[in-house]
Amino acid sequence: MPGETLNVPPHAARSISSGARTLPRHLLYSIFARIGGSGLDTDAFETLRASYRGGFLGKAVAYDNRQKEIPASFIHSLRWHPVRLLSFFDRPYYYGAKKKYLDWIASRHLETGRYDLFHSWSGDCLRSLRVAKQRRIPSIVEIPTWHRDGKKAKADISRIDGSVGNVSAFQKWKAGLSLDRKRFIEEYHLADQLVVLSETAANTFRIQGFPEDKLFYLPRGVDVERFKPGRRPAKFRAIFSGALIKRKGIHHLLEAWHRLNLPEAELWLVGSVHDEAKPFLKQFWCDNIRVIGFVRDPENYLSQSTVHIFPSQWEGSAKVTYEAAACALPQITTREAGDVVRDGIEGFIVQPRNVEAIAARLEYLHRHPEIVERMGSAARHRVVENFTWDHFRTRLLGAYQLVMGRRG
Repeated sequence: MPGETLNVPPHAARSISSGARTLPRHLLYSIFARIGGSGLDTDAFETLRASYRGGFLGKAVAYDNRQKEIPASFIHSLRWHPVRLLSFFDRPYYYGAKKKYLDWIASRHLETGRYDLFHSWSGDCLRSLRVAKQRRIPSIVEIPTWHRDGKKAKADISRIDGSVGNVSAFQKWKAGLSLDRKRFIEEYHLADQLVVLSETAANTFRIQGFPEDKLFYLPRGVDVERFKPGRRPAKFRAIFSGALIKRKGIHHLLEAWHRLNLPEAELWLVGSVHDEAKPFLKQFWCDNIRVIGFVRDPENYLSQSTVHIFPSQWEGSAKVTYEAAACALPQITTREAGDVVRDGIEGFIVQPRNVEAIAARLEYLHRHPEIVERMGSAARHRVVENFTWDHFRTRLLGAYQLVMGRRG
């Protein structure tokens, strides 16, 4: 297949090469996103492109349709959904209600018996997976981040014993809208195939005892015509692209930048500024920091930069690492952000929360423009050879063929 220069883990290579080469006849796809747009909306569109061009797309259930290539008759859009009536609820409850509504609609489609493969996302599909299992319909679940091993599970009011007098029936009902850990765990076990986006994500399932043949490695893609190299700025320009939140390590980057005080250098922050980042912006502020905020054209900022820093603590496979690499930027990132960067080749891998390592790598690239050029060129080459959307769709078809080959 195209892009086999990728350092594909052994289990992924087996997934692509083995099994009967059989595609489904009618796919049902559901996702808590829109079809067409940015972020996960792009992933959804490229997934449907594969099945539509392959002639086996049955129906997609999503919260809106913002593309024109795939006819609207193939999309069950939930744009005008009744859950809007609950939009005044806090985010965990409102989003939980929306996901459960999506799941209910998808399960109704499966009950018609028209589909021979179901593909959805973790957290979006418990009811549907139960129906699929009952009807012996093969199923695939994509994992956006890692295994929910309970470390991030929060106390849920729905667990409170009904005898507690100060908990009303309404409170219990509202709490039941949120998604608890048990939902995710049951989905993992019901699905026939789990799609993981990086080796780090795969490892979180291995340590929980999941067999290799249940994991399919599927890195993301990037539009290499939209995201492409630009002219390097005269001044050393570091860029962070993504939501300014602690999970993505923005506070560690700000502290490292503050420590260095690099000459003839500046830091661009491209992304929505969340409240949790504001104290760190104040604490570590430097006059050579530029807060740009959310933009719809991140490629225009990445292509004007020298190096991308993304010290995330927890991702599945961060799309911005693909975008920055396509723009020929060396990156300082973490293994937790995905598999795009190989340490010492397309950039540097640091441990999450390691401010000293971030600072040291930043200073090194500042002092060695020739390394910036070498790593940037390697990054662009790696993406073009391994991580285009064509590569993504080809690998996705491999996942479908593998699951259908096991049928019966």
